[in-house]
Amino acid sequence: MMATTQTTLNTGLPPQSETDEARRIDGFVVSTALTSLALLAGLIGLEAPIDRVWLLFVGVGLGIALYHAAFGFTAGWRNLVLKRRSGGMRAQMLLLAIATVLFVPVLGFAETLGLTGISGTLAPVGVSLLVGSSLFGFGMQLGGGCGSGTLFTVGAGNLRMMVTLTTFIIGSVIGTMHLPWWLAQPGIDPVDLIAGVGVMPTLVLQLGALGLLAMWFARIERQHHGEVERAILQRPVGPWYTTLLKGGWPLLWGAIALALLNLATLLIAGYPWGITFAFGLWGAKVLQALGVDMAQWAFWTWDYPALALADSVLVNVVSVMDFGLLLGAMLAAGLAGRFNRASRRPLPARSITAAVIGGLSMGYGARLGFGCNIGAMFSGIASASLHGWIWFACAFAGSLAGIRLRPWFGLDQ
Repeated sequence: MMATTQTTLNTGLPPQSETDEARRIDGFVVSTALTSLALLAGLIGLEAPIDRVWLLFVGVGLGIALYHAAFGFTAGWRNLVLKRRSGGMRAQMLLLAIATVLFVPVLGFAETLGLTGISGTLAPVGVSLLVGSSLFGFGMQLGGGCGSGTLFTVGAGNLRMMVTLTTFIIGSVIGTMHLPWWLAQPGIDPVDLIAGVGVMPTLVLQLGALGLLAMWFARIERQHHGEVERAILQRPVGPWYTTLLKGGWPLLWGAIALALLNLATLLIAGYPWGITFAFGLWGAKVLQALGVDMAQWAFWTWDYPALALADSVLVNVVSVMDFGLLLGAMLAAGLAGRFNRASRRPLPARSITAAVIGGLSMGYGARLGFGCNIGAMFSGIASASLHGWIWFACAFAGSLAGIRLRPWFGLDQ
């Protein structure tokens, strides 16, 4: 029952149970995922440097960890607001704390460690960030998932989330068209805490802030329920090796895996994990194939976007990792015997409408806000960038509005 509670609390996926017939491995899905992964790795190896192949497998690991731990951001925020349950939020604070301990010394002592060419996720703080992150938080509650949540649920065969992803891509492309105007609005340059105050003070400040937030969230839960659920340190149901393979991971496992894999991304790619740049790129590629001149928008003339648009998507780091995440989630869902389980009920028109609005809001907001819950919040805070903290606060505020609108679209609370 503990694994069932965890899954329901964090993602809304169907409950997992060792006695459930659905726990049988789906051989077709698993073999399809592995075959697709092998073919994709081969194609990437032909077109791109070998590090892209390693990053593909890092993406696979991320997809498995997200799915098997049911590590969702969206439902965790909603559960705190509506149910006063803090397990998901405390798990996110733990994730950020582990990542801080891993990232800050590496970034601060990169030159000493011989790690040339690596950098954290830094972004300016201004109107664009405030508006974009608020829009993203609003959209994630209607769309049904954040950046990572959208990808891993699509990989697991969720049809509604495919609608969210499609409109996420559309919103991202529109965001690239408008971003130069937003960046011209008032703001300040990136604030790097490591460069500003040093490694040790940054560790103290960030870990202290994350610890205080976790205690505050736990206090909210205790005041309303008289106790705090052991959502993070739950024991797996059944043998650990079965849980590792088929899912139902404790949130602690998920937090450790995600933090370590983000560190691997930093060390291999030279910068932390991100998700949403690829969405705008995929949309731009489609428009370009249809004859649209993307150079008419300033964003696609900037160095990195222009290079990404000219190259194959199999060369772009973010795209490669997104593909890996999708296949990793598909593999995990097959191992759990739960592929497409969330899509076996009819999709009401109101739910689809919410997915469209949510996807568009997240896509546009992610571009203005320099990323999603992963690129802006997770990687931003792990890199000790002020913008990551501000993104978190504004996205949570926007999420409150989205939560209030969910009943209008017949969405579960």
